Parts: sequence; structure tokens; C-alpha cells
Amino acid sequence: MPVIVNDYELSDAEMEKELPQHQDAADPLKSAMTSLVLRRVLLDKAKELALQGDDEQKIESLLAREVIIPEASLEECRRYYELHQPRFLTGELVEANHILFQVTANVDLDALRQRAQSVLDELLQNPDGFAAAAKSYSNCPSAEVGGNLGQLSRGETVPEFEKPVFSAAAHSLLPRLIETRFGLHIVQLGRKVAGRLIPFEQVQHQIADAMKRASYDRALQQYLKVLVGQAQISGIELAGADGPLLQ
Repeated sequence: MPVIVNDYELSDAEMEKELPQHQDAADPLKSAMTSLVLRRVLLDKAKELALQGDDEQKIESLLAREVIIPEASLEECRRYYELHQPRFLTGELVEANHILFQVTANVDLDALRQRAQSVLDELLQNPDGFAAAAKSYSNCPSAEVGGNLGQLSRGETVPEFEKPVFSAAAHSLLPRLIETRFGLHIVQLGRKVAGRLIPFEQVQHQIADAMKRASYDRALQQYLKVLVGQAQISGIELAGADGPLLQ
């Protein structure tokens, strides 16, 4: 079924050119087609406003004109700093061991979760058996050294692993499984080294830039949803009012 945007039919050639940029998406075809649809509604709006230049210049001019956000104030930056101080620690380290129950293409997730939980329950009763359990059960190369990951600093692991690990107490076994894109983890912590808080003045501009980027992304999403709502689109169902149009 062809995808048509305001009487313009997107071509196979356009899809062939766009698709390689979306290979990491959960649904590359849907992601690529969504991108083409959004590009078309932007170009149509640029044409309506008689903006000049090639397609890229038209889109750039349109967004510069329509998506305008204020600079973050000093007070907003300082409030962000106070609320997210762990992000501005330097030198923070934690020693960690883990047992990975890897998620693979054909794995039974319920059975895997039950198995991991059973091992965790046993270790909560006998934490000294962690290294042996890692060698027996872990799907990570660290199994050969009892699950030892060495010293970790912030930014070295995925966020869903980092947050609970750095929040837990030293020399503890986390009482719940950690779920990441790699699988299910049982984690045991060793020594922790407290980091030094970077002064606000040293990260003020970094915070302002991050807040501006986040505000711009939100404003762009809202603007695209307005354009999509005004356009006549057939052949594809885009995200609803509460879903992101850009991935």
C-alpha cells in the first residue's frame, strides 16, 4: 500500500535511500517511512511559507523560524544541578560482581526469570557462594573469574545497570534482579569510593546546553505532531498524541 502525504506519494527510491539509516531501529521499515513522512510535511510547510533554498536549507529555515525555545535561566540550571548531583560526581567507583542470565532470540523469558530468581534466592541465604554460582550459571566471560567486573565508574555501563548499582550499599548483594537489554543480572557489590562533586560553576554551561537540547527535542516533537495533524496522510499509522514521532 503506497504512503501518500498531501497528494505526494513516497517512492521506493526514497525508501531505499533512507532505510540504511534506520537499521538499529526496532522496526527499520516503519522508522524509515516515518522519517520520510515527517520530512515531507516539513517541506510542504516550508513551501507554504515560501522559504527558499534546497530541501535541507528549507527545513533548517523552517525549524529556526517555528521551533523557538528560551535559554535556561541560572536558577533553572542551579535547580537541575541540585536535583541531579550524582551526575556531577567525578572519581566515583564501585567494585561489582555479577551473574548474567542472557536473553537470546529463542529464550523462554518466564523460565529464565524463574531460574535467575531461584539462584538469587539461594545467594541471599548464602552470599559466600556467589563466585561458584557465577561460574556455574553466568553467560558473561566474567564467569571465569567469579563474575568479577572490576571497578566501574559512571558512564561505563548501561543506565539501567548503573543506577541500582551506584545506589546500593557497599559490600551488599542486591535483593532484586536487574533487567537490562543484555538480560537478567544478579549483582554483588564490593568496595565503593565516593566521588567528588564538581562545582556548579564548572558544569553550568554543560547543564544549560543539555536543558536546551531537551527543550528543543520536546518542542520539535510537538511541532511535528501539529504538522502531522494538519496533513492528509494515508498508508501509514504514526504515533498517537502521546507517543514520540522521532525515535
